[in-house]
Amino acid sequence: MLRASRLFFAVCLAVLLAACERAPTLPKLNPHDVIVAFGDSLTHGTGASSDTAYPAVLASLTGRTVINAGVPGDTTDTGLQRLPAVLAEYRPRLVLLCLGGNDMLRKQPEAATENNLRLLVRTIRASGAEVVLIGVPEPKPFGGAPDFYARVARDMRLPLEDGVFDAVLKDNRLKADPIHANAEGYRMVAERLAEFLREAGAL
Repeated sequence: MLRASRLFFAVCLAVLLAACERAPTLPKLNPHDVIVAFGDSLTHGTGASSDTAYPAVLASLTGRTVINAGVPGDTTDTGLQRLPAVLAEYRPRLVLLCLGGNDMLRKQPEAATENNLRLLVRTIRASGAEVVLIGVPEPKPFGGAPDFYARVARDMRLPLEDGVFDAVLKDNRLKADPIHANAEGYRMVAERLAEFLREAGAL
């Protein structure tokens, strides 16, 4: 009897731990819900045309309105300044947040970038929108997305996609220059994000 009770307790504990570790999900988007892609040149589509930037391709793949709110050179600090106006104008249901690359290029302290990302997420959530965090790799050979993306995602219970830009920017066939994708690379980003949104329950 005691052994059976211990076994039952162990199974319950395993179920609870699995639930805690489950990736955060998103509410299902309605057909008319707006998605805003908020970021820097990687969102803007530098290295390709506007219709081959990842937000445009994602819109065609999902049948949703995806606003390209990418500004080349944007940092997490300047992003904080312009975010409220973007949220007020488009009233998105979901924001794809992809910032931090220019902070790294300008050697900003990681703690400041991480804190700004948290403030960006809070601002988006305060507007009523959901957030997907997109990590970008460090601008150095073999540099994956820094750990602060995972910390923000874990602490704030965010879906995190931190692999696709790393994969694209390590493949010369998918790059327009050392830090930007080409049209084929942005298509790969859009395809992975569409799959990611389906897995998270948004589509």
